[in-house]
Amino acid sequence: MKVRHRQPARYGLFIFTAIWLIVVLPLSVRAAPYAAMVMDARNGEVLHSENADTRLHPASLTKMMTLYVAFQAIERGEISLDTVVTISREAAAEPPSKLGLRPGQKIKLRYLIRAAAIKSANDAAHAIGEAIEGSEAAYARRMNRTAAAMGMTRTTFKNMHGLTADGHMSTARDMTILGRHMLYDFPEYYNLFSRRSTDAGIAHVNNTNRRLLDAYRGADGIKTGYTRAAGFNLVASAERGGTRIIATVFGGRSTVSRNQRVAELLDLGFKKAPSRVALRKPVKPDAIAYRHRWLWLLMTTSIRRCRRWPRKPPPRKLTRCRPARPT
Repeated sequence: MKVRHRQPARYGLFIFTAIWLIVVLPLSVRAAPYAAMVMDARNGEVLHSENADTRLHPASLTKMMTLYVAFQAIERGEISLDTVVTISREAAAEPPSKLGLRPGQKIKLRYLIRAAAIKSANDAAHAIGEAIEGSEAAYARRMNRTAAAMGMTRTTFKNMHGLTADGHMSTARDMTILGRHMLYDFPEYYNLFSRRSTDAGIAHVNNTNRRLLDAYRGADGIKTGYTRAAGFNLVASAERGGTRIIATVFGGRSTVSRNQRVAELLDLGFKKAPSRVALRKPVKPDAIAYRHRWLWLLMTTSIRRCRRWPRKPPPRKLTRCRPARPT
């Protein structure tokens, strides 16, 4: 009798699961709009674009900027890879994907960076921002300033991990620009994105992009992203014979179809890109900020001079000439 009662329940559970996987989940993913861009990384020339300026949910592609700002802070001496970070309750409470950090736990920054880059750990990304700027809001403002300096004109960051938030948006073009900056501005850290797995201090983590890295010749990075609102996103880069291509996809329907589309776009890029081209690296945001500061100082100095000029010459004192003494 017990077996007879359990079988209908099992069949019901099986039917519900099948409907969810076949109908509900695909429909939620299809709702994410598609966008793409292909760029010759050597000179920034756009080889292909589709809806590239449409503001969409970037998901964990956000972590590229989280990591970029962290590398920037390390370069400036604000923090080091060996700095010990104390995990806050807010960071530990972030939903998956996560490293599994606990409130009050202490861990070196280098392991947080590895976890955010390789596993796309949300708790690690949150902890990185708090360690450098003290709060999520302050770090997001710094991310936005850096994005503006790069020319990412249609991007707004609200957090460090990329989970869906009101106003947290970007575009395929902006994320491609960011990927190019990551490649050329911090080559000493870029190799991190090509690791299939790494030691993250409290766990050994696998790369979320390892399927494309293994399947596509020349692929060496860089970042995946997924939320229900965003779909399956990816910024990828590959190099063959001195030619480097960056391809970005927003709104993929699955990991498999997204990777297949990115591979097609990379092939398109290698086909269109000339074999020889002059290398024009992007200007680092620090250099841009310095240039703007220099111009601002020049302008303010000129304004101050203009305010002081023309001035009336001081009145000349009239003195009587003394008669020359006889010699």
